Amino acid sequence: MNIIKKYSNYIPHVYFIAIILYWCFSIRNNELSSPNIILLLTIPFIWQLIKPLKLINIILGSLFICLSFYLILALLSDVVKIGEVSENTSTFLIIGSLFVLSNLLMSIWILINGIKAKS
Repeated sequence: MNIIKKYSNYIPHVYFIAIILYWCFSIRNNELSSPNIILLLTIPFIWQLIKPLKLINIILGSLFICLSFYLILALLSDVVKIGEVSENTSTFLIIGSLFVLSNLLMSIWILINGIKAKS
C-alpha cells in the first residue's frame, strides 16, 4: 500500500508525458509541422519525475487547469455548432469529453500534489 501512495503522485506527470508524445507522433504524420518543439513540453514533467519540486508542481497545475478550461470552452463551442448527431459526432463527443475531463482531473491532481508537498 505504501508503494501505491508513493508512486501515485507521478500518475498525472506520466499522463501528460503520454499525451504530449501522442500529440508529437500524430503531428509527425503532418509534414507541415515540426514535432521537436512539442517535445520540449515534456521537460518539466520529466524533471518532476526525477526531482519533484513544490513550486513547479503548483505552476504546472495552475497552467494546465487554465488550459483545461480553455479546452472545455473549445469543446462546448464545437458541441453548439453540431447540427446533426451521427455516429462520428457521438464518438467525437464521447472521446473529446473524456479527454477534457481527464486533463482537468490530472491538472487538479498536480496542483494538489504541489500544495501538499513537503519541500
